Amino acid sequence: MSERRAVALLTVGALAGLTAAAVGLLAPTREASLVPEGAVAAVNGTAVRRADYERAVEALVSDRRSAVDDADKRHVLDRLVDEELLVQRALELGLARQDRRARGDLVAAVIESVTADADQREPDAGELRAFFDANRDYFAQPGRLHVEQVFVRSSGDADGAALARARDAAARLRDGDAAADVQRALGDAPVAKLPDAPLPAAKLREYLGPAAVLALAALAPGEVADPVRAAGGYHVLRLVAREATRAPELAEVEAELRAEWRRRVGDEALRAYLDELRRRAAIAVARTLP
Repeated sequence: MSERRAVALLTVGALAGLTAAAVGLLAPTREASLVPEGAVAAVNGTAVRRADYERAVEALVSDRRSAVDDADKRHVLDRLVDEELLVQRALELGLARQDRRARGDLVAAVIESVTADADQREPDAGELRAFFDANRDYFAQPGRLHVEQVFVRSSGDADGAALARARDAAARLRDGDAAADVQRALGDAPVAKLPDAPLPAAKLREYLGPAAVLALAALAPGEVADPVRAAGGYHVLRLVAREATRAPELAEVEAELRAEWRRRVGDEALRAYLDELRRRAAIAVARTLP
């Protein structure tokens, strides 16, 4: 039980807690012999673990920043008993199967328990090197393109004047004119100014759209693409330089490498766990799906 949930259990329903405590003073005490070893209570035969109780007490102490007395400890225990009663009732009502949030929480909890070892384990040097060598392409740094743009605003697809200006801009760029000069003479302010620096294709796509990036892929450095229609106008693009994809050294990506190694080990553990569950289960699937 997390500290956050423990504190919530101790603070919610204060009036109900006081009432329960008053009733508890009058009610007969259950035999201590009914409490299993390693537990502080039993609810319908289910143990309330000592470790959970101690964590809840520690959470209360941390929240108050002071010591707790016997009444506080009994209050903690009562809240854990209440929690167990509610969990048992939820199972009786079938909420674990019917409530989408409850199902999601249960699935997440099982996945976390299965992958916990992988999250905590660190690969040794040999494992890390072998994983890097087998996945160099995955960790390669994508190539970058340095692009100059002249943007010509258009009022619509039938705006022949805008297309003519865009073609004039392309011709001047091919003649070697500076992009800034052509922009001042023939262009309009774009929605987002393209940085004057090399960018990966994914970032260029955010500025220019997929059609423009596709046009750039066919260019050699120094070449100018035909005007590319986009939302609001035309992109006139000159490729200044192209940087090839670069495979980094292990030391450059070690933190990312370790995180990805742990993620994949966790995925493999989960897949093996699910395969075992499927092997033990009786699963029937409809011949046709709606």
